[in-house]
Amino acid sequence: MNSFETSGLKPELLSALKDLGFVTPTPIQQQTLSLLLESKRDLIALAQTGTGKTAAFSLPMLQSLTGKENEIRVLILAPTRELCLQIANDIKSYTKYLPGIKSVAVYGGANIMTQISALRDGVQIVIGTPGRTLDLIKRNKLKVDKIETLVLDEADEMLSMGFKDELDAILAGTPEDKQVLLFSATMPDEIRHIASRYMHNPQEVSAGKANKGNEMITHYYYVVSAKDRYNALKRIADVNPDIYGIIFCRTKAETQEIADKLGHDGYNADALHGDLSQAQRDYVMNRFRKRQLQMLVATDVAARGLDVNDLSHVINYNLPDDPEVYIHRSGRTGRAGKTGESVSIVHSKEMGKIRQLERKIGKSIDLARVPTGKEICEVQLLNLITKVKEVEINEDRIKPFLPAIMDSIANIDHIDLIKKFVLVEFNRFIDYYKDAVDINVVDKSSREARASGSGFVKFFMNHGSQSKITPGILINLINEHLPDQSIDIGKIDIHKSMTLFEVDAKYKDMLVEAFKRTNYKGLIVRPDQAAGPGFERSFNRESSGGRRYGGKGDGARSSERSGDRKPYARGGDASKSKYKGKKSY
Repeated sequence: MNSFETSGLKPELLSALKDLGFVTPTPIQQQTLSLLLESKRDLIALAQTGTGKTAAFSLPMLQSLTGKENEIRVLILAPTRELCLQIANDIKSYTKYLPGIKSVAVYGGANIMTQISALRDGVQIVIGTPGRTLDLIKRNKLKVDKIETLVLDEADEMLSMGFKDELDAILAGTPEDKQVLLFSATMPDEIRHIASRYMHNPQEVSAGKANKGNEMITHYYYVVSAKDRYNALKRIADVNPDIYGIIFCRTKAETQEIADKLGHDGYNADALHGDLSQAQRDYVMNRFRKRQLQMLVATDVAARGLDVNDLSHVINYNLPDDPEVYIHRSGRTGRAGKTGESVSIVHSKEMGKIRQLERKIGKSIDLARVPTGKEICEVQLLNLITKVKEVEINEDRIKPFLPAIMDSIANIDHIDLIKKFVLVEFNRFIDYYKDAVDINVVDKSSREARASGSGFVKFFMNHGSQSKITPGILINLINEHLPDQSIDIGKIDIHKSMTLFEVDAKYKDMLVEAFKRTNYKGLIVRPDQAAGPGFERSFNRESSGGRRYGGKGDGARSSERSGDRKPYARGGDASKSKYKGKKSY
């Protein structure tokens, strides 16, 4: 199926899709449309948030509705108010040329009597959160005993939010012969339980691998001491002038504290957590969607179901305990074919979590350096110059003032004039960062262990960048050959035709034996050969901006005053800047 035109959808739906600018179905839409338009079989669909799931389940069900039904035929359950409203708005767009089809969203935090009134007027489709849906069922205002299709959207999120009992109670009152469509980003055991209990021989489809990260997302982490975590966050924001992202914290108190600090220091940021009223939550989200806020500081629970496009960054102020939560967090960026960055601020004792996350997402999470004050100033200065260059000159506005202006600057050299204009805008920023220290952490015990050779064994592999080897591919190969082990991997150095890497010494013989049985492109992996002078030089060289990959962080332990304020408020767009160095991970 290369286009919606050849999908078999009825003309009214095709017209609505054309108005929306939809031409080619996404991968999950291609798979589900072909199946659901031809069959009423139950379906389990694995797909990340932002891959077009709403159209994937909505279009087939709208195909079968006539608009003449006087009872509820479709029930869609979603974890949050925001997702309910998003689905309801999407369905409204799809039914633009199907006026007889009505839908209503029911969720907590809104007037239940208004929702009861809408149900009484007659609808074919109900989109609801589990709590409010069950409440309406118990009040006998929402009847689900004749529904034909039940959709569980983001089912894993609903379970992680504690809605298992509500889901069981709702599903128990639905017809035995209904069609069940279950959409989820991950497939935990609880989802399997629901599938086995309420679904009949479901077919499974997947847009990408389950429990894996989006390929459009770059993952990296910074290692700092606990007292420098907030300073690292500010530097991440400052080195990305056009940042538009979500910062995840563990607790409601920490979320509010970080948001307050950012606001005090001049950043466009606000908090989203469970202690906010619905009106406060709506106000914050409205500002964030309009980009009046550049950064939203949120807890996982408060951010569930949010659908905001074009996020540039997801920042883990704290790593989550559950790797599945990390996947959900990072999946909020890198959508619709665009790239995104998932950033984690960690301390040296959390390296085990980084290795665990790499295995879960099937990609490397690269160690990055927290930028220096000089690097940040350079990025911000170029950002200022870019904005000046892009300002459109309105002759009518400035013409009356030009004579006085030109007369005032007549005796100033044009180079000095440029310097003066830049410094007027930029002096405070330079002053703020002129004495900024390096806050990257060195893990001394790891460095000394590697220097003595007591902790890691060096290996040689006869494939490199020419064979498209990446750190992620190497890690996957090791996991594949030793699936039951949890191996610490040290530094990885990828050359054109070979790769040099370090592995925990206690797995040396096991790794050699495992790779003897491989048939991967004539792969040879051996120790000893890599221990020559060339190898030592490649592992000991330092790159001021280089990406390094290893079990511990590199840099100098230091501190930065946490009470300093940012010299001016943020705002506006600018080009991104990355610091790239040698390909030594």
